[in-house]
Amino acid sequence: MKNTTSNKNVDFDSILILIQEARARVYAKANAELVLLYFNVGKIVSEKVSAGKWGENTVQELADFINAKQPGLSGFNRRGLYRMRQFYESYNEHSACFSIWCSINEKSSTTNTQQETTTQRKSEIVTTLPTQFQLSDNELLVFVTTLLSQIQWSAHLHILNKAKSAEEKLFYIQLAVKEKLSVREIERQLNTCIFERSMLGRSKVLDIIQPIQQNFFKDPYIFEFLNLPEGHIEKDFESAIIQNLQKFILEIGKGFAYMGNQYRLQVGNKDYYTDLLFYHRELQCLVLFELKIQEFEPEFLGKLNFYLEALDRDIKRPNENPSIGILLCKGKDTEVVEYAMARNASPAIIAEYETKLIDKKLLADKLHQLAEVLKRER
Repeated sequence: MKNTTSNKNVDFDSILILIQEARARVYAKANAELVLLYFNVGKIVSEKVSAGKWGENTVQELADFINAKQPGLSGFNRRGLYRMRQFYESYNEHSACFSIWCSINEKSSTTNTQQETTTQRKSEIVTTLPTQFQLSDNELLVFVTTLLSQIQWSAHLHILNKAKSAEEKLFYIQLAVKEKLSVREIERQLNTCIFERSMLGRSKVLDIIQPIQQNFFKDPYIFEFLNLPEGHIEKDFESAIIQNLQKFILEIGKGFAYMGNQYRLQVGNKDYYTDLLFYHRELQCLVLFELKIQEFEPEFLGKLNFYLEALDRDIKRPNENPSIGILLCKGKDTEVVEYAMARNASPAIIAEYETKLIDKKLLADKLHQLAEVLKRER
C-alpha cells in the first residue's frame, strides 16, 4: 500500500512540475509580448514627437483616447507613454546601448562557424517574431527579442530610473537575464551599486584570479541587511550572515552553493575551522570566505593560504579547480595589500565590506578616477 501511495505521489509531482513549467512559459511569453508592445508604442511616440508632429498635449490626448476605448487598461497614461518613449530611445538602433551590444557580439563571433551560427539564430528569431513587432534591422530584432524582452517591464523601469550610462544599463539588463533575477533582486543590485563595485573590483583582483574572475567577485560587498549590534565580534558577524544566508548569497552572486560554516579541516593532529565555505558551480571550485571585523593585516593571508592548501589537498576533487579564498575585512590599506600580495601565489582576494549602503556618487567618482588612471597608463 505504501509503494502504491509513493508511486502516486511521484506521478502527482511530475504533473505539478508540468503545470508549473507551462505557467512559467506562458508568463515569459506574455511578458515578452508586453515589452515588445511598449517598445513599438515608444517608437511611434518618439518619432512623432521628434518630428514635431505631436506635442505634449497630443500625448495626453492619446492617453485619454486609449482610456476611453479601453477603460481600466493600466500603463497607458501620459506618464506611461513617456516611459515607453524613453525605453525605445534608450535601446533603439541609434542608441549607445545597442552600439555597445553590437560591438560585444562582433568580438565574440571570431570564427566562421560562430558567424554562421549567429546568422542562423537571427533567421530563426525573425521567422518566429510576434506579428506586432516589425523592424527592418535584423541586429535590432535579435537585441530586442533575446535581451530586452527577457526581463520584466518593472525591472526595465528600475534600470531606466537608476542607471545613468549606456554601459550601466546594459550591464544590469545582461545581469538580470543571465542570473534570472526577480524585480526585487534587480532593484537591490541597483541600490547597492553592483555595476560600480564590479568595475572597481575587477581592477583590484590579482592576475592569478583574473582569467576566472569574470565579475564573480566584488569589492566592496554590501551587507546592509545584517543589523549588527554595536561592539560586535566576529562570531556575531558570522551568525548574522547565517541567519540571513539567502540575502548574503544574493549579494555575493548566484552560482554559490553553501557547504557550511565552521567547516572542519583536519591537518596533522589538529582540527581547524573555516568561517564560510561555498562551492561555485560555474568556476567549479571551492570558495572560502574568512570574516574579519577589523582592517586587513598581512598575517590574515598566511592563515587563509593554509586553509586553501588544506582544502585543495583533502576536500577538492580531482576534476575541480583550485580553491579560492576571500578575506572580508572591515577596511584595508591598498599599499599594505599590495605588499602582502606581491609574493602570494594562492588565488586569494582581499575585499572590504560595508554594513550600510554606499553613496552611488562616491562610487561613480572612484570609477571615473580609475578610468582616468588606466587611460594615462595606456
